[in-house]
Amino acid sequence: MKTIQIVFHDAGGGHRNAALALQKIIAEQQRPWNVQLVHMQEILDDLDWFRQLTGIRTQECYNNLLQNGWTLGSTWLLRLLQATIRVYHRAALKRLRAYWQQHPGDLLISVVPHFNRVLRESWRAVHGAKPFVTILTDLADFPPHFWIERQEQHFVCGTDRAVEQVRQFGGENARVSRVSGMILRPEFYAPDDSDPLALRREMGLREDLPAGIVLFGGQGSKAMYEITERLDAAGLPIQLILICGKNAALAAKLRARSWRMPVHVMGFTTDVHRIMRAADFFIGKPGPGSISEAMTRGLPVIIACNAWTLPQERYNAEWVREKRVGVVLKNFRGIAATVAHFLEAGTLAQYRANARALENRAVFEIADLLAQLLAAEGPAVASSEPGNAPAVQACASA
Repeated sequence: MKTIQIVFHDAGGGHRNAALALQKIIAEQQRPWNVQLVHMQEILDDLDWFRQLTGIRTQECYNNLLQNGWTLGSTWLLRLLQATIRVYHRAALKRLRAYWQQHPGDLLISVVPHFNRVLRESWRAVHGAKPFVTILTDLADFPPHFWIERQEQHFVCGTDRAVEQVRQFGGENARVSRVSGMILRPEFYAPDDSDPLALRREMGLREDLPAGIVLFGGQGSKAMYEITERLDAAGLPIQLILICGKNAALAAKLRARSWRMPVHVMGFTTDVHRIMRAADFFIGKPGPGSISEAMTRGLPVIIACNAWTLPQERYNAEWVREKRVGVVLKNFRGIAATVAHFLEAGTLAQYRANARALENRAVFEIADLLAQLLAAEGPAVASSEPGNAPAVQACASA
């Protein structure tokens, strides 16, 4: 039985979600593979200088920044993190080599940024030419040295922009496969005949009002309170589903206030795929996972992009405009006017039709790609079209 190892971390929820989704679809398809999830933080924990100084892991600090909206200057922080990773490169290489020697495998997948150079070097030192694959869980890279390194390896990209970046920054020995989007959990594709109106009744919402789902990732965001205040004050004929994630203080604050419009406040849930069926549109941060989940449910999005937006997520706003699947604001002070625009005759229906036209089957396509890589005697070279079972495409250096 072949062994696949998937490296993830918990700085943001998208990396773990991608790893779990791949593991689950492989199990559901009964592929003859042993899939092992490898937590990057646990292997390199003793090198986490921030934890040594404060007792808090770097990934937890990152999640706290997201939760509180302290992301102004995040590009500078990102470059500082990358510089620190370079300082600890030799030490990280040593620990990862020891890990691969103790836990041998046939194929390594990375769903994390920043560490793909040391992952590839350590893997090759132990396992030679066995394939190393980086799956971008962002719609595009934020070069240099975020997702893409100039080295011999495979890349899996969910947009044309990311494919172009591999060709530009990945070097002549990089190989890229274009799939039809971001990895989503298999639950988003499972047959579901539940009644959206019944779901609304379960949440104490009305059947006759348009419903927006407000979601800022697994950590929530204080911006959710401002959004709810502005929409409530505007007196629009809407209702909101507020998913606060692990931010219990935010959920308590929202529940404590008496709102004029119907609202349903939730904490962390793994049923987002189900809850989205009760909504008509999405409000949130421009995260690739949340946007992609909304698209599978035909929900147009309202997002903000400004100096506080994480640098790797700024292209997502451009993508939303290009696909005409929502509205991008500079800040949420204009949220009431935007929702009023959505409620105009035919507007919401057109946005929803555009969203439904995007068919993302990436999690299934990637499983087929992994089968090709495991079966290949050497690197396959073929074209790859989104929406089909992907092959491995050799990229020329730009």
